[in-house]
Order: sequence, then C-alpha cells, then structure tokens
Amino acid sequence: MAEKILHREKMVQRHGFSVLFVHWAVALSTIALIFSGFGQMPMYKRYRIADLPGLGWSADYSVTIVIHYLAAVLFLLAVAYHIVFHLVRKDFDILPRRGDFRQSLAVIRAMIFGGEEPPSDKYVAEQRLAYAFVGSMIILISVTGILKVIKNLPSVSFSGTFVIWVNDIHTFASILLIFGIAAHLAAFLFKANRPLIRGMFTGRVDLEYARRRHSLWYKRLLAGEERKTPPADLAAESAAGELLRKGDDCRCPGS
Repeated sequence: MAEKILHREKMVQRHGFSVLFVHWAVALSTIALIFSGFGQMPMYKRYRIADLPGLGWSADYSVTIVIHYLAAVLFLLAVAYHIVFHLVRKDFDILPRRGDFRQSLAVIRAMIFGGEEPPSDKYVAEQRLAYAFVGSMIILISVTGILKVIKNLPSVSFSGTFVIWVNDIHTFASILLIFGIAAHLAAFLFKANRPLIRGMFTGRVDLEYARRRHSLWYKRLLAGEERKTPPADLAAESAAGELLRKGDDCRCPGS
C-alpha cells in the first residue's frame, strides 16, 4: 500500500504489508537465531537454563541446529526480499544522508533536555543511522553464516585460519546486532518515539505526529495529493477533515 494521508481517520499510512512482513520476519527469525546460536556454544546446560521447565530441548544440539537453519532460511529470504523490493521501487528513504550524525545528536539532545527537533523526513536521522548499523551487521552475519554452511560440504575445504576468522566475525557481528536491537528497543523509552509503536503493527501513525515530527515527509505527501487530486475534491476532503477536527475539539468531556 502506498504512503498516503488518511484524512478521515486522522492517520498517515507509513508502511505497507511488505515492510511489515520484512520487519517481523527479520525480528522473529533473529530471536530464534540468537537463542539457537547460543545453544550451540553450548551455554544452556552449563548455566542450567536447560533445567527450566519446558527448556530441556535447548541443550540438545540436534534440535538447536535445526532451529538455527530454519530461522536462517526465513532470515535470508526476508533480507533478500527487502533488498529487491526497495531496489525495484527505488525507495531509499531509509539510507543515511550527509549530516545525519549531527542531526541525530540534535534529535537526541531535544528528546533528553527538551526543545525543538530539526525537521525530519519519513525517517529521523537516528533511524537512518541505526538502519545502517543493523544492516551492516545483518550482511556480515548472512555472508559468514553462508560460508559456515559451505565449509561443511564434503567437496569444500577452507584453511583453518579462514574458518576461525569466519566464526569470529559471525559471533562478533551477532553480539553487535544484539546491542543494536537493545538500542532500538531502548529508543521507545523516549516519549517522542512511542507513536511509532503503532506503525510497527498496523503501518499507520497519527496524523498530528507525522505533521509535527516528520514535517518534510508530510509536506511531500501533501504535494503529491495536490498533483493527483482535482482542486474541488481536495478542498472538500480538507474541509471534511477540518470539520472532524473541530468536532473533536468542541466535544465535551462527558459527551
């Protein structure tokens, strides 16, 4: 579904099904990969996690390796689909831009100490930087994970040094990804980011939030509406939205 302003619902369609599918497919498969990956070290028997009710299987390598491979398939499919989808659509709004680091500091300072944030596009600068970091770790994990599978083929022989490097990079990138996920979740401790939680499930965000925090994106959506919609229809739609807004403002608490 294309991005658009839903005037009557006072919402903005931020993401369609494809983005939501990739987000949750990567999120769920990553959780399974992390859990099963640590299980192969092994850790769960040593630290008695396998003794917890219902987790006896977590110390069984033959089980965790199957979970790891199945989760890896979903993970790689979602990543490949994400790359192809955005390349075909030429949708690169999430990629970092010049000045993002400086603008990200300004956004964080405003969230912590108060004040006005700089105007943002569809994604805030810190979100674009976070995407670059997490995306880099995902690529490293994917490439090294594939190499770890290839080395198990009977016809393939890698040097011991190469295998050690592949294993270490895979593990190190996984740890960094965990930190990235933790930072991603910690961002919702700030009130300014909480309206985005709805968008993770429905693809929609509040209209007023989009107009206030993502003003550059909101103006671009309005400009797109003006190009596609006849002036009379656009005026009628805007008037209907204004009447709804005034109705809400005038509604008494007890009504």
